[in-house]
Amino acid sequence: MRPALITLLLLLVATLVADSGRPEQDDGQWTMPGKDFAATRYSGLTQITPANAARLRPQWSFSTGVLGGHEGQPLVVNNTMYVVTPFPNVLYAFDLTREGYPLKWKYRPDVNPTSVGIACCDAINRGAFYADGRIVYNLLDGHTVAVDAATGRELWKTQIADLGQGETTPMAPFVVKGKVIVGPSGGEFGIHGWVKALELATGRLAWTAYSEGPDADVLAHPATFRPFYDRGTDLALTSWPADAWQRAGVPVWGWLSYDPDLDLLYYGTGNAAPYNPEQRPGDNKWASSVLARRPEDGSLVWAYQFTPHENWDFDANAEMILADVTVKGRRRRVLVHFDKNGFAYTIDRATGEVLVAAPFTAVTWAKRIDLTTGRPVVDTAKLTGASRGNIKDICPSLEGGKSPVSAASYSPRTGLFYVSTNNLCMDYQATQVTRIAGTPYIGASTPYHAGPGGHMGAFIAWDASVGRRVWEIREPYPVWSGSVVTAGDVVFYGTLDGWFKAADARSGRVLWKFKVGSGVVGCPITYTGPDGRQYVAVYAGIGGDWFLLSGDVRSDDPADVRPRADFAPDLARHTSQGGIVWVFGLP
Repeated sequence: MRPALITLLLLLVATLVADSGRPEQDDGQWTMPGKDFAATRYSGLTQITPANAARLRPQWSFSTGVLGGHEGQPLVVNNTMYVVTPFPNVLYAFDLTREGYPLKWKYRPDVNPTSVGIACCDAINRGAFYADGRIVYNLLDGHTVAVDAATGRELWKTQIADLGQGETTPMAPFVVKGKVIVGPSGGEFGIHGWVKALELATGRLAWTAYSEGPDADVLAHPATFRPFYDRGTDLALTSWPADAWQRAGVPVWGWLSYDPDLDLLYYGTGNAAPYNPEQRPGDNKWASSVLARRPEDGSLVWAYQFTPHENWDFDANAEMILADVTVKGRRRRVLVHFDKNGFAYTIDRATGEVLVAAPFTAVTWAKRIDLTTGRPVVDTAKLTGASRGNIKDICPSLEGGKSPVSAASYSPRTGLFYVSTNNLCMDYQATQVTRIAGTPYIGASTPYHAGPGGHMGAFIAWDASVGRRVWEIREPYPVWSGSVVTAGDVVFYGTLDGWFKAADARSGRVLWKFKVGSGVVGCPITYTGPDGRQYVAVYAGIGGDWFLLSGDVRSDDPADVRPRADFAPDLARHTSQGGIVWVFGLP
């Protein structure tokens, strides 16, 4: 009986682990965008240290053959590197066991080219997710695909979005408990924002939850929805005028995370549409918010709005990093979020209570966050609207105190968060607009200028327990790359003018840098190669928000004669478009 009992117990343990939703942890691989369910972008690899990082050298590079912004990150699974390009969203698989990393296979999807003209902020892609032998990712034209990781064979393809409404799908999907979680871009087109779950095995739709509208559409059930600060029913309906919620934007295009112990999926929502806030009086829930849902059925458990009735395009799509942090002497399970509005939030991830909120960059639109109510104390002189004219010197700009695409990282060794930031302010003049399906629904002019100090960006280390910057590396341009931090106490990030850098995670001292040929807007990763050595990989390829792209960065386009951005007139002296995958290692 004993062998049978042992076998039964082992099967029970395996079942519990599988049901918990925890992926297998392997610091030698990189299987999902944020490295782990907590979105820490932390690796336990230790070979690269502050003592030897200066010896890093390029080991391999590959040109993707695609212009445009190379956001997201490669994956490394079972000695194979997977790379997804911007439109036309080609998926490459490289064999890391052979010299030169030769191509194993290439998947060329059929993507509707119309999507390029509809995509808000460049025809980018934020990456793929590996699960159960599949590479799952989104195509720009509103489809999600699953590809066999070994052969490159398409397993299923599901349409999730409607190009005719202005919906595109550049986000990286998130897989948990057999569900593929996906969402759209299109806040600038006045879509009706949503998040959907597909069955990983088949691609069939499991559930849809809208960002705004009646509780039945938002999946805010009375028995399970318990926000910390808000009370009542139909909050995402009554906080909008008339039927404005049906064309209100509030897309879901950023990063996701998951707590298996609480069984909660976390993600942020985008801006309310249009940019003229006078056309949508009210708090406009759940725009610019964090939502916590059950992944199996989409039920909303709690929500918190960072910027009620946001006036400034302050999306909240940036990552929600899960960590255990001591706040006022008490160990708390928290969610840490660096918002476009310039405040860093430390939030109890079980309840949605804001524990710490402090500015991490220049902020003029609000004086502080009231922890009792959770609401910002707004400077009314910075409120915008068509009737208010041109409002000057709003900080941060609508690029955000941090770009939501530049995912931060967290080291449990140092207890610090590592964040790419912008130091940009703006003037804001709103105008009245009318929505036409599939066309921009914006209504604002928002020129930028450098913030205090004249530098336009910085890479910082942040203590989320008290809301304090520990160190910073100032950069001449906004910093739009993500970061990765390691147990070797080295953190990596890139710059818009084309440098890839390593810094001491404790002191902020720059240890090494390498010119990668194009501005970095992607997120670095680190992995163990078949030879047992630690490597670091990153995309180079400037792009993203069209407002930031100076003219003369694309040499093959004679029509690229746009005036240079007035806040960064010399950026094209340092970089041009072009996608490259770089791999670095120690000699």
